[in-house]
Amino acid sequence: MDGVAGNPTLPTPLLLSLLRAGAGDAGEGGGGAGVRDGVGARGAESPAPVDRPPRRAVQRAGLPEAAVALILAHPDPRVRMDFALSADVEPARRARLADDPVPKVRAALAYGPEWHAPRTSVPALPDAVCARLLDDPEPSVREALLDSPHLTVPFRASLATHHDPAARLSAVLRGWERLAPGERAALSADPDPGVRRAAALRECPRDARLTTELLRDPRSAAEALRHGLLTRADAERYVAGRTHLVALAENPSLPRDLVDRLAVDPDEDVRLAVSIRPELSEERRRAIDFTVGALDRRGVQWVQDGLADPDVLRRAATSGHLMLQRAAARSPHLPPDLLRLLVRAEDPVVETNLCVHHPDTPQDVMMRVYGRLGGTFSAWMAETHPRFPREGLAARYADHPDGDHRRLALRDPAATPALVERLSHDPVLRTRQAAAGDPRLPLHRLREVLHVHELASAAGANPALPVDDMAAVLSRAGLRA
Repeated sequence: MDGVAGNPTLPTPLLLSLLRAGAGDAGEGGGGAGVRDGVGARGAESPAPVDRPPRRAVQRAGLPEAAVALILAHPDPRVRMDFALSADVEPARRARLADDPVPKVRAALAYGPEWHAPRTSVPALPDAVCARLLDDPEPSVREALLDSPHLTVPFRASLATHHDPAARLSAVLRGWERLAPGERAALSADPDPGVRRAAALRECPRDARLTTELLRDPRSAAEALRHGLLTRADAERYVAGRTHLVALAENPSLPRDLVDRLAVDPDEDVRLAVSIRPELSEERRRAIDFTVGALDRRGVQWVQDGLADPDVLRRAATSGHLMLQRAAARSPHLPPDLLRLLVRAEDPVVETNLCVHHPDTPQDVMMRVYGRLGGTFSAWMAETHPRFPREGLAARYADHPDGDHRRLALRDPAATPALVERLSHDPVLRTRQAAAGDPRLPLHRLREVLHVHELASAAGANPALPVDDMAAVLSRAGLRA
């Protein structure tokens, strides 16, 4: 039933039947207690009652208005929470939950979908709705909104004058660059100490006095050492005291002689931090004794801040320093010559970052990442890349010794129904599941796998599943259209 709930060919009457589950009118006995087709007569084989709609039915894209109305009126708050957390439902529709009587539903709406796919983003709720949620009487709703990664930049900046110090703090942490000078000055003098501290940390790269003050506070010392404008006395004191040396080694204002001293520090992490400083020549970098881990993915702040800056990207991508190359490979804006240069590095992390972030990653790179990391998020990002190869995969991989590679054969438009059926018997579960969801699977086999526990969801979602078979799935669960 979960698979049917996500089937792109599911007719509206069956979708509405799914959405009534647990609402008191889903079928005999209120959504699952009445079992059809004689299954109930066998006792132990009776399915469990359906207490609420499958999440995939609630979170579908392009829901008809009748479906939305059922969801918004559903008595189970978990259903409304599922709707609030859908990345595929339009923000204006999700926003209709802003007055939901259950705080957990409003909090789910305020935070929005858990979404971590770098190539796509979730549209934000309308700013007016966010403003209402920010003034919600429940603290959990307000906190969820301020933690949301989906707020618009203008809304985040507008929080600078909000009466709640948590909102003003959010404006400092995530909207500082959009604030007018007067707003920044007001936040720097804010009555809340946490807001003042955060504003000072934003201003300290240009203010040595502020930096010195922040260094006296253990809560801000490390960040101030990393970014603040240092006096000579403060820099020497921390070098001598060997406190927060890795943070200090990244500070742009650190005097050159102290940079040289840290470049030969006995701590390898300190030397590595020095080696990624932006002002160093390539010759100077090579002179530092550092090691980059084979799978080290830590960020380089000045490169991260300049992923859309051609000059920053060129400096990082053409560097001989592997961490700088890896950082540059996270940019979707690399021009063709730098993309080719990074591909030639043949570094696993560089290749993975290109697969995840760059729209023109070469197909052979994607195939290497997939082959190396099959079954991981990075491999999935490679496989779902718009340029991931399709043609020729059946001939190349149908008999591959690795099951993840055999699954690639199903991506080939030339894969035959016979091959799809053979792969539906594959010893590797993920390959069998992919074949069960392939619309080229012969109908007799599709109906078989619909009753195989580990393949049933994939088969239910198969676009070739006849409507009568979908209706039978719902009927066995006690649901009727």
